[in-house]
Amino acid sequence: MKQIESVKEFGGWLNRYEHASASCHCSMRFSVYLPPQAATGKVPAVYWLSGLTCTDDNARTKAGAQRYAAELGLALIFPDTSPRGDDIPDEPARYDLGKGAGFYVNATQAPWSTHYHMYDYVTDELPALIEANLPVLPGVKSICGHSMGGHGALICALKETNAYRSVSAFSPICHPLKSPWGKGCFGAYLGDDVTQWKAYDATELILAGAKPMAALIDQGTNDEFLAEHLFPQDLQAAYAARGGDLTLRMQEGYDHSYHFIATFIGEHLAYHAKALRG
Repeated sequence: MKQIESVKEFGGWLNRYEHASASCHCSMRFSVYLPPQAATGKVPAVYWLSGLTCTDDNARTKAGAQRYAAELGLALIFPDTSPRGDDIPDEPARYDLGKGAGFYVNATQAPWSTHYHMYDYVTDELPALIEANLPVLPGVKSICGHSMGGHGALICALKETNAYRSVSAFSPICHPLKSPWGKGCFGAYLGDDVTQWKAYDATELILAGAKPMAALIDQGTNDEFLAEHLFPQDLQAAYAARGGDLTLRMQEGYDHSYHFIATFIGEHLAYHAKALRG
């Protein structure tokens, strides 16, 4: 784990690291914001999973989250969205498959299966690395994300029972089995057996009996991807059928962009801080 960048922000430090990943079999980069409180003790962490085409850089420069994290005493963890490198399989003509589109699954199909293990990376390898090397409280973490990353946050929280104190999402892909994005990536990464896809679909996980962990979702009504790709109403119905606590806030006039995220990120971090301090 090598630090390659450090910038002071709001009394804390925004750092970038690289390391050799055992899950993805390549060099991976991630960023961490350590609030001022981390200078004198360990702090809880919120993991942010970004969406299609993003790296670890998008949210840390566009979401405006560090100001709130400094006030709340939260570390922010920004993983990449896929493996990277000249030898990593990719589909350069597509933005929704390959590099920048890891979809937070463990791929089982060639040529993706060697490197595209983003689920294991996010839920296991990266937290272990961070907790061993940075002033972050072991096991005291929450997770959130946007779009493809919102999908990732939801499935991580639903599949890893008791691993996260809270979960939230902006414009998540709630039912990827019905989304062209999900179908394209799941078919490539996981093969043709749709039953394998259901293990990485938040709506299907709830319908299959996963514990409906309380969740906060913000969705813009002017989101250009809402009707074709996101399906928050499906997840809401699944939660309702199981008696789960899902707060779905349809935010009038907002789109899919980081302008939307920056507007409400403070409320999400306060939501996580309450759970992490509880």
